[in-house]
Amino acid sequence: MIVLFTDFSLHDPYVGQLHVVLAQQAPGVPVIDLFHAVPNYDIRAAAYLLPAYAALFPPGAIFVCAVDPGVGSARRAVRVRAHGRWYAGPDNGLFHILARRADAADCQEIRWRPAQLSASFHGRDLFAPVAAMLARGQNPQSEPTALTPPPGEWPEDLMEVVYIDHYGNAVTGARAARVDRGCRICVGGQLLAHAHTFSAIPAGQACWYENANGLVEFAINRGAAAQMLGLRLGDGFEVER
Repeated sequence: MIVLFTDFSLHDPYVGQLHVVLAQQAPGVPVIDLFHAVPNYDIRAAAYLLPAYAALFPPGAIFVCAVDPGVGSARRAVRVRAHGRWYAGPDNGLFHILARRADAADCQEIRWRPAQLSASFHGRDLFAPVAAMLARGQNPQSEPTALTPPPGEWPEDLMEVVYIDHYGNAVTGARAARVDRGCRICVGGQLLAHAHTFSAIPAGQACWYENANGLVEFAINRGAAAQMLGLRLGDGFEVER
């Protein structure tokens, strides 16, 4: 299967064009729209979300990853193999956390180029065709390389809000397994206790819990946590031990 992970949204033609290319070049291969709501241009948020969201997929899955504000620049195109899955996308930090957490990650710079390559849509013209080749059992021209380190310090777990879903739940870049359930978390000026799930607390009350993808998430039972706690993307939190 081929899996799409982008910041394209579903309001524009970009996702549809990815599907057209894949239908033509990998007919019969299932294509999964995993996530097209990565915060715009936010490579770091995407880097922490991708490993959590990809974990559900079996070995052999092939990901087209396009969170690529530097498209058309000197940044390289890569394909990475980690945990038995393939990922095609830009070498801009997007795969940094994924590769770091893998026991072994194989990174290749993609040297293959199509006859026509848009300066602004490598997701369609480069990464999708590479994914189709991999799905067909072909090996697009590439050479071993190391991922370019992202700028600044990217910790093992990002103690920030990286995504707000349509319910108003605030998803973070921190793995919940690394936070003791007895700890409270300070976020938005409030101390939140852990709950097994938001339905375990009274309506209107806030908590932190481990979401279905293994990340720390802030929620309010039958309410929008981001709005009621005043949370925005990039807001940090602290664990009170």
